[in-house]
Amino acid sequence: MMEEGINKRKTEHIRHCLTGNVEGVNKSTGLEGISFIHNALPEINFDDINLSATFLDKQLKAPFLVSSMTGGSELATKINQNLAVAAEEKGWAVGLGSTRAFLESDAHKDSFLIRKQAPTVPLIANIGAVQLNYGYGAEDCQRIVDLTGADSIYLHLNPLQEAVQDEGDLDFENLLSKIEKVCTALDVPVGVKEVGFGIDGTVAKKLYDAGISYIDVAGAGGTSWSQVEKLRSKDPLKKAAAEAFNNWGIPTKDCIVSVRDVLPDAPIVSSGGMKTGVDAAKALTIGADIVGFARKLLQAATESAEAVIQTMDQIELELKMTMLGVGAKTITDLKNTKRVTIMGQSLLED
Repeated sequence: MMEEGINKRKTEHIRHCLTGNVEGVNKSTGLEGISFIHNALPEINFDDINLSATFLDKQLKAPFLVSSMTGGSELATKINQNLAVAAEEKGWAVGLGSTRAFLESDAHKDSFLIRKQAPTVPLIANIGAVQLNYGYGAEDCQRIVDLTGADSIYLHLNPLQEAVQDEGDLDFENLLSKIEKVCTALDVPVGVKEVGFGIDGTVAKKLYDAGISYIDVAGAGGTSWSQVEKLRSKDPLKKAAAEAFNNWGIPTKDCIVSVRDVLPDAPIVSSGGMKTGVDAAKALTIGADIVGFARKLLQAATESAEAVIQTMDQIELELKMTMLGVGAKTITDLKNTKRVTIMGQSLLED
């Protein structure tokens, strides 16, 4: 069956992320400015290192999230089911791609119904916040939660992506009050995320004060959705304009630091350009609570759940090796370590 409309768009997104040059130009996560100070005498047993964490009132085996990527296409069904099986096996949280396609199309609904493959781990549904200006409301968000069996729902913020997208929805006016109504009405926590251009502390505080339960900063340094939409655009003007934004966004490191500075107790998810367990360790050290991986897992997810698990195993091993290297036995120990240098300033010198 030939895919059309929103379902076709979802397949195009996946294929461009798999094969296209979709990262920003001269834009990094900023995590390269952080380094660890090696501890030659860690005084811990590697086999005793504990990666467990808590998110959405559920226990995780590791402080990791399969970030929202896709749904609403035949290819997305295979990807999401493989990701869900792997997440359940490894004890990671898992996010769905935008569930707008779930409400608007009868095609490929199974791509969103992955609770049976991931019955115990935190599952996060997802819809664009801008859709609150296009006829969607709290009732639709609750319906998504009920149908997917999700523990939470993301409202994603993506103004620049929508501006480049040929079918983009561009009315972002007066969204905060509508976001607040969703937070009040739903019976599950509501989170918010960007899609790769970042959330700073000022915006995060407005959202948190409106009732948002956690912030996924989704910073710059990984996939640039203006680049993705440029690749699929048929509009030569938009394609040309998108080039001016190929290094747009707030680096993930700067997002974490900015949000943590104004919201010392809010749960923070670090996503955006996360590639290794060392990246994850750096993000946790500067204020993140959970670390999200997306494109790092995508290719494996097109193959099998076992391939995803192998990639997850590597990320976890890299995190545990980092923790051994600084003498941190638990994630709390890692978050509190002083064996780190940030932009040349050693915390050991404090």
